[in-house]
Amino acid sequence: MSDSAPDPRHGRLTTRPHPPVVSGPTGLVPLPGGDGGRPATAYVPEPAADDAAYRLVVLLHGAGGSARQGLDLLLPVADAHHLLLVAPQSSAASWDLIAGGFGVDVQHIDALLASAFDGYPVRDVTLGGFSDGASYALSLGLANGDLVDGVLAFSPGFAAPPLVRGRPRIFVSHGVDDRVLPIDVCSRRFVPHLRGLGYDVTYEEFPGGHDIPAPIRARATGWLTGGSAR
Repeated sequence: MSDSAPDPRHGRLTTRPHPPVVSGPTGLVPLPGGDGGRPATAYVPEPAADDAAYRLVVLLHGAGGSARQGLDLLLPVADAHHLLLVAPQSSAASWDLIAGGFGVDVQHIDALLASAFDGYPVRDVTLGGFSDGASYALSLGLANGDLVDGVLAFSPGFAAPPLVRGRPRIFVSHGVDDRVLPIDVCSRRFVPHLRGLGYDVTYEEFPGGHDIPAPIRARATGWLTGGSAR
């Protein structure tokens, strides 16, 4: 099947950045995604003085979480680093891949990206998430490396793309005492595998459990933006 009409089970995102057709609002805004009303939240910083385009970051919540919990992963640093944050809500308690395979959530995220591109200038696209959201971000990001230039995976369980495209750079963090997704059977297993396949993976272990400590968020932000986090 061609990229012009891909099967969502392949995890392919079809929309691409383009010049905005309207001027979207800033701050916390609802984002239409053409999915019949499933909630999605965005945060848009004020335009930069030099009219620089945004880095768009799709943020994916953990199992049983909410779009707002996804947004909160990077909300504290969005203004300082000119990050346009988009946080969808999963179709079920977790993301479609965890429930059996890519499908409805891929279509929803694709529609949200189209809405964001219509309203705002975007130069780069990143996927990020925590726990099940991190596993989904890794899997979807590896399948869409021709669109996604980076993946932020906080305490992921696995990476399972049905196909791979491109070579996005990857940041993974994991607590050594994580009892929800134990590090030995998760990140310590697949990070070396990804490196062996040629991916540029920055990997941070920290003392603690299933969490994102402030220093890890700062390191992830610095990695993402190519500078020191504020």
